[in-house]
Amino acid sequence: MKTDDSKICLGFDNKAYPAGTHMCLIYNDEAERRKIISKFLEGGLKTGGRVAYFVDEIPPMDVYAWLEKMDVILPEKEINGAFTAADAHKTYCPDGTFVPDRMLATLRDFYDQSVDQGYPHCRVSGEMGWALKHMPGSDRLMEYESLVNQVVITHPVTAVCQYDANRFDGATILKCLEVHPYMIVHGQVVHNPYYITPEEYFGSV
Repeated sequence: MKTDDSKICLGFDNKAYPAGTHMCLIYNDEAERRKIISKFLEGGLKTGGRVAYFVDEIPPMDVYAWLEKMDVILPEKEINGAFTAADAHKTYCPDGTFVPDRMLATLRDFYDQSVDQGYPHCRVSGEMGWALKHMPGSDRLMEYESLVNQVVITHPVTAVCQYDANRFDGATILKCLEVHPYMIVHGQVVHNPYYITPEEYFGSV
């Protein structure tokens, strides 16, 4: 459960934000994406936090290589260490289906385990391209994203969800904006004017 109201540095933005900030990164420039995400992951590690990355485009072990090329200093590659890179598909759809409640429980467990292990905060970032592979339940992605906003109140995992504008259609991008209270624009976090609360969202679907 949430233990304090501390603010954290995201790494790519010089402002401090509450732990549990839920953001989307909608991008069409791979170099800019890697720059922002590498700083986000590095920011968590530099301040003693626990960090998890859910990768869709490349094998998880290749994440270490590109982060090292970005001069990110990584801890030892331990399964339960400060940094973990995991396959997005296996994380979100462990049995080949996507169940929002199960993934929400995964986020809660990640936070609880981080606290139990003595980490002052934790953060995650996921490449959301797995949802384009037509797995059963993937049509519930935005339902999940909206509910994340309730989970982070009690289990403040700071999260960046990545959406490739070259792969997701315009309608999905608009729905994505409705369920993220913050968005990253040119390396800066801004309040999302399109955001609607979970109560509003589920009242309209």
